[in-house]
Amino acid sequence: MKQDKRGKKNKDNDVVNPLDILDMMAEELSAKRRAGRKSKQAQQHGGKENPRPQGAEPKPRHGRAVFITGTDTGVGKTIVAGVLGLLLQKKGIDVGIMKPVQCGGDDAEMLQQLLDIKDELADIRPFQAKSALSPHVAFRRERIRFQPKDVLEKYHTLKQKHDMTLVEGAGGLLVPIEEKYLMADLIRALDIEVIVVARLGLGTINHTLLTIRQAEEKGLRVKGIIFSESAPHPRGLPEKTNPPTISRIAHVPVLGIIPYLGPEPLKDIKEQVVDKCRRVINLRCVWGAQPEGQKGPWENWDKKYIWHPFTQMKDWKQEEPLVIQKARGAYLEDVSGQKYLDGVSSLWVNVHGHGHPLIDQAIKTQINQLSHSTLLGLSHKPSISLAKKLVEISSAGLDKVFFSDNGSTAVEIAVKMAYQYWQNKGQTKKTLMAHLSHSYHGDTCGSVSIGGIDLFHKVYQKLVFQTLEIEFPDFYRAPEGKQYPDYTEECLTRMESILKRRRHEIAALVIEPLVQGAGGMIVWPEGVLKRIRELCYRSRILLIADEVATGFGRTGKMFACEHEGVSPDFLCLAKGLTGGYLPLAATLTSQKIFDGFCFDYADQKTFFHGHTYTGNPLCCAAALANLSVFEQEQTLQKLQPKIKYLEKALQKFSDLLHVGDVRQKGFMAGIELVRDKRSKKAYDWKEKVGIRVCQWARTQGVILRPLGHVIVLMPPLSISRSEMDRILEVTYEAIVRVTGRRPSPRRR
Repeated sequence: MKQDKRGKKNKDNDVVNPLDILDMMAEELSAKRRAGRKSKQAQQHGGKENPRPQGAEPKPRHGRAVFITGTDTGVGKTIVAGVLGLLLQKKGIDVGIMKPVQCGGDDAEMLQQLLDIKDELADIRPFQAKSALSPHVAFRRERIRFQPKDVLEKYHTLKQKHDMTLVEGAGGLLVPIEEKYLMADLIRALDIEVIVVARLGLGTINHTLLTIRQAEEKGLRVKGIIFSESAPHPRGLPEKTNPPTISRIAHVPVLGIIPYLGPEPLKDIKEQVVDKCRRVINLRCVWGAQPEGQKGPWENWDKKYIWHPFTQMKDWKQEEPLVIQKARGAYLEDVSGQKYLDGVSSLWVNVHGHGHPLIDQAIKTQINQLSHSTLLGLSHKPSISLAKKLVEISSAGLDKVFFSDNGSTAVEIAVKMAYQYWQNKGQTKKTLMAHLSHSYHGDTCGSVSIGGIDLFHKVYQKLVFQTLEIEFPDFYRAPEGKQYPDYTEECLTRMESILKRRRHEIAALVIEPLVQGAGGMIVWPEGVLKRIRELCYRSRILLIADEVATGFGRTGKMFACEHEGVSPDFLCLAKGLTGGYLPLAATLTSQKIFDGFCFDYADQKTFFHGHTYTGNPLCCAAALANLSVFEQEQTLQKLQPKIKYLEKALQKFSDLLHVGDVRQKGFMAGIELVRDKRSKKAYDWKEKVGIRVCQWARTQGVILRPLGHVIVLMPPLSISRSEMDRILEVTYEAIVRVTGRRPSPRRR
């Protein structure tokens, strides 16, 4: 096999040298800068090169960054930061540095001078104490109040100014900045990859592996390890064998070994440093394995192998798939590094933001104990604890929990239980399931049977069982002359008549309390839910409340039924149950229903239903952590002002000429687009208006998904006000651009 002068495979063997790749990337950066200057000049002279869409803001440069931490204090983090900075600069890469927390010493000043950084020292080193102590002690002694948000603001400013920002920590990952805020928490907040700096000699295996293990436990991404030689002694067997041993055990690459550079300050021996280190550091991995914007083969493989749900795959062939590789907080990030605000909580499931440390840790802890054990004849602690917790936080009268995998199965279990309950009781004629028009309860054959949206269910009409659909109003599209509250009372009176007349054959009524989600975010008037509960009770019809979408804070309370003090016979939960982490569902029911299945074994009246992964321990651990976050962070209390803010912010959408109705309950909102506002005439399905609005929003870094021509807004409950503003701003502009009409100044 041929080798080039650097000892690597040459291009005849289709392998590119890492140093050559870095040269190519640096040249690419320079080319982009030249193209940017050319584009700017063209625009100044009225040229057409790279025209920006009207209303779109110019995108700032989003540079890369890496956090440099160590196995302990004095291991050589500043030396590593300085060396990496010099090597990157030598390749033409614009380098920035940051030392968010500095206690004693002059590391930030030294790096600023070494790399000739022009940024303000206050931005590079926002929090400084004079005492060379642990930050939590030094800051307390000197009355310095640490503010993570100040670090985040300065970090993002530096990251946008430079191609690569090197952020150096203080001490190791578990050093407390405040009593309950560790260096690892700051790294997590920065959402930044980590390079671990370790000593080269004896003892480093234990310290380095512990550091990497802790990083993984904290949900941090370790890019690699750099060893720093702190003394000029000869390298023996430990120095030669420790790095590969650590790499093999930790599955983390060694990025290089920095030799002892002598006692002189680095700024006095820059050229010698570059010469000594340029061949021993894998800059390609430090900088990034592939240039930003290079997506790889994922899009092609997606089109070749995946059949996407609720997607017309003929159209998909013409689209560019968005491949998500990671997420943090309210943001998703694709394989090219582009970030998007998650405006629909990854299909209504994410509650506290992506990558919440408490839920992450709960899953990792559970993996170390038990990943799966069946509930068929066995039990385990997470399922028991979760069942107890769900009973405690749900309505009075719900005493038993049956676990399953998703919303469809949660509802289907309730339907089967309701049906068999009456059969077990000898009420064999009560076999009919009732549901409301515009309803949606899932996609299995059982849950499809009780759905009221033809688009999803009509094709399966010969496959599903017969049900009773009760007309229930979409109040926006009520018949002419019908208005709330009279029309509501009329509908409820009609429902009462049906339930009373057919009470001997109806086993249960299935509803989505307060908000019919897939039907177009149809919001019920106040009092309707309570009346339906009363009607079912009088007619001895079981009430199944499908809170798959409305549960876990979406309506402003933990469960929608709480708004009107309703306790159903069955409560179906999924989506937000695990905080958006893992598939888990639960069907809660009463002791009365449970007792209706307790017979002698020989009677064969057991509830013969179950799933392989029912009550999976990892899922239950995630759900318990999710509920713990609700309590610890007072999620529901903090949500109330956000709900009011959203309600006020949505008002401006009503002025748009092709917005027919804006509906909201809590953190669930739907904006219905119409061709004609006065007549409420809908857009033709072929126009794909809702899809086009969401596609334009995506170009602006916001992920939305429509329900036909209804634009759904359902962000994570943890979203910040500024993030919410961005989603609303982009959604508004997307509707204007696609429908082509803004409100007149007079109407504004």
